[in-house]
Amino acid sequence: MNTTNNFTVSRVPANHRMAFFSLALIHMGMLTALDQFMLGAVLGHSMSVKDAFLAITGGSIIFFIATFGLGYAGMKEGLSGSMLARWCGFGRAGSSLVGLLIAISLMGWFGVQNAVFARSLDFSTGGVMGFKTAAALSGITLTVLVAFGIGALKYTARIAVPLFLLNVIYISWSIFSGDVHQPPAEPVSLLTVSAGITLVVGGAIVASLITPDITRYSRNGNSVFWMTLLTIFLGEYLVNGLAVYLALKLNTSDVVTIMSQASAGVGFLAVVFSTLRVNDLNLYSSSLGVANFLEVLTGRKVSYLLLILFAGLVSTALSVVGILDRFVDFLTLLGIFYPPVIGVMLTDYYLLKTHRDALNQSREKGDIPAETPRYGVNAILASVVGGAAGYFITAGVPALTSLLAGSLAYYSFTLMKKMAGNLLRSRTKVGV
Repeated sequence: MNTTNNFTVSRVPANHRMAFFSLALIHMGMLTALDQFMLGAVLGHSMSVKDAFLAITGGSIIFFIATFGLGYAGMKEGLSGSMLARWCGFGRAGSSLVGLLIAISLMGWFGVQNAVFARSLDFSTGGVMGFKTAAALSGITLTVLVAFGIGALKYTARIAVPLFLLNVIYISWSIFSGDVHQPPAEPVSLLTVSAGITLVVGGAIVASLITPDITRYSRNGNSVFWMTLLTIFLGEYLVNGLAVYLALKLNTSDVVTIMSQASAGVGFLAVVFSTLRVNDLNLYSSSLGVANFLEVLTGRKVSYLLLILFAGLVSTALSVVGILDRFVDFLTLLGIFYPPVIGVMLTDYYLLKTHRDALNQSREKGDIPAETPRYGVNAILASVVGGAAGYFITAGVPALTSLLAGSLAYYSFTLMKKMAGNLLRSRTKVGV
């Protein structure tokens, strides 16, 4: 694959589409990662096994709807998530905000992953480096490596996904057989099922938004469907599920440190490759979001390498200043404020189809629509309404509340705008 052209603001042509296995590994890698292991540990330490798996299942259902819906649209149109938003309600300026939102969240995820790796690195070296030095060194190194583009992700994932899963299984066996020293018990902060679902959604929702970044390289809808199911099974039920049991067994949520010290160097190697693979994807997709934002703002295409360097340095700074300490708060915010954005896009693309004709006509030419709405005021307002609903309405599941509220608000705003336009035109005709 030609990694010098990442199609940041254009369609991926048919001759650049990739095989299912390579893309599936990249997508599965988003949820077969340390952050999901950490999330499962939080659930297991704060909930019963039954409630934890109810939360995982509820969150997975929401994740499937959002991910398959956006992923299929990305496959069909060959467009990234931030580009797709232009013709899914948000318009040119609105989609740039979506791209920026994606980029900021992915920089946060990079910071979380890099902080986990830095702690493991500092631990493995006996604290000689210090956390901040380790975080700065690992972040800068990963930033340089990710400059190879999506081609590098493919090769990294082939090593990282199997190694990480095998290591999780091995460590689980070691702990349940009593071969790993148990750390001191931690105080428990209980979570409700609804709060747990929101955490699960928060841990995966950014993956939904950036799924088109991957599926735009897919060849058909079946690959998107199976890719999504495999990601849920491996990420939510295997990685999260094992972490739930480990946290209950050890009475602690600090299972990441256990992973880094267990199975000798293999555990640390799994941490290395997992961080490398996920942060490759984080920076790659964040660069797409920033590219869309800057292209709208300045009218120019910015160098892929410069985007990666900028995103990597900001992300590394986040890990150094301690974003990992606010992990649960970070997930909660993502689980509330991101679903309505996805709800707006799904409602527009599949129900209202406001720009489907323009997309169809331009797709036949291998281009993007010549005309793009400048602003998507309805979409932006609906996203704000959905986020506010999820934040302030305490009953039910906040993540689902924000998704439904955002979708309904956008549908209603669009119909009211259409009715107002029809009324104005009818009055104009009568006046004539």
